[in-house]
Amino acid sequence: MARPAPLIPLRVAVLAVMTAVAPAAMAADLRLVMFEREGCIYCRQWHEQVGPAYPKTPEGAAAPLLQLDIHDPLPAGTALTAGPPVITPTFVLTDGGTEVARLTGYAGDEFFWVLLDGMLAQTGWTPPPAALPADPVAAAPASGPPATH
Repeated sequence: MARPAPLIPLRVAVLAVMTAVAPAAMAADLRLVMFEREGCIYCRQWHEQVGPAYPKTPEGAAAPLLQLDIHDPLPAGTALTAGPPVITPTFVLTDGGTEVARLTGYAGDEFFWVLLDGMLAQTGWTPPPAALPADPVAAAPASGPPATH
């Protein structure tokens, strides 16, 4: 008769899954609230330059976007610690519904991503490591002048 497999590997597997899920669960309460208004040219620029990519990024997964008109009432359970926004766009990062960081205005996509990562870092979030190319030698640019024969 075959001996039953020990349960230790199962416990290790469960612990590994729980450890992998824990950071995602911790970040589940994060939300990026974008306050905007009709006719705002900087809001439109954000929507053109960042908007399509945002939900596909690690930042977008960590802090899903909620778009609100600046005059709309806040969703229930949302508390803005720095008061209501005045300038559009204003990006408010909330954790469990409470404001933890704010970015007022939009100065281009490069600034946005850097500043957003800083806001998220305040919550303990860290971006996942960048994927390395499959063949680093093939992906590296050639150095020096082209070879002549």
